[in-house]
Amino acid sequence: MSHFTVTAVAARDAARPAPALVQARLWGLPAGWWFAGPALGIIFVFFLLPIAASLLLSLTDFDIYALADWRNLRFVGLENYRQIVHSERFWKATVNTLYCVGVGGPLSVAVSLGAALLLESRFTRFKTLWRTIFFAPVVTTLVAVAVVWRYLYHSRYGLVNHGLSLLGVEPIDWMGDPRWAMPAIIVLAVWKNFGFNMVIFMAGLQSIPAELYEAARVDGAGPWRRFWHVTVPMLAPTFLFVGVTTMIGFFQFFAEPYVMTRGGPLDSTYSVVMMMYEEGFRWWRLGLASAIAFMLLAMTLAATLVQLWVRRRSAL
Repeated sequence: MSHFTVTAVAARDAARPAPALVQARLWGLPAGWWFAGPALGIIFVFFLLPIAASLLLSLTDFDIYALADWRNLRFVGLENYRQIVHSERFWKATVNTLYCVGVGGPLSVAVSLGAALLLESRFTRFKTLWRTIFFAPVVTTLVAVAVVWRYLYHSRYGLVNHGLSLLGVEPIDWMGDPRWAMPAIIVLAVWKNFGFNMVIFMAGLQSIPAELYEAARVDGAGPWRRFWHVTVPMLAPTFLFVGVTTMIGFFQFFAEPYVMTRGGPLDSTYSVVMMMYEEGFRWWRLGLASAIAFMLLAMTLAATLVQLWVRRRSAL
């Protein structure tokens, strides 16, 4: 074999990719999809597919008769949505839900921030113990908590009215008076959930550089000005996350009024999710319940977009 032939063969072998390199090229591109595939499949099967099925269901009159015989299922278009819009009880539930979001959301954020500031204070001792105590309601079973709070709110034997009587205040029928039922349940919801947001705020506070506080202190800023001009701006992303998640949680207000008042008295604690549950699992009007769910989704999405718009405007 001539020198030129050997050189040509060597050059050809050098230009040919090695088997390992070929395999890497073949499998390297879809490797990310192999890793993400199981998670994407779960999201599709248990999230996107049920949403699409619910949307189609909201355009039908699917009820208990359709469960027995699919021939009873009819496509009704937007009739369910028209029926919801003309339902006085739906608007009553919407007002109650918005009241819960408007009062419970800011109150929960304020209590969470206050607890986080208290625990992050240099004067606070036993921080781990207090953090555990404040977070304990979050991991406590809601039904058990609601039952206990029903006794606390008892009009004759509850500890709340007993404490008010020591201050000279007449007993209040917390669960039987339409004026007080929703505020009482909101207090329970705030107490139950503020510990989670407290942990988020604590993480945000710990990420603020101490040099900023030192510089503000050197410039003569007092505690309030340091809080307003250093803490609040640095916590802006945390405020957005906590505000959006808390608002969504209060839009889904269900377990507390369901266990404590069943939506009463006089529908004063009746929420949109309770109406959805009642239509779907009590009267088996699943098409109508699906339409209510998408109405609630639209309200939640609109409120979220408003918060994002306000955050963007304030950042300009």
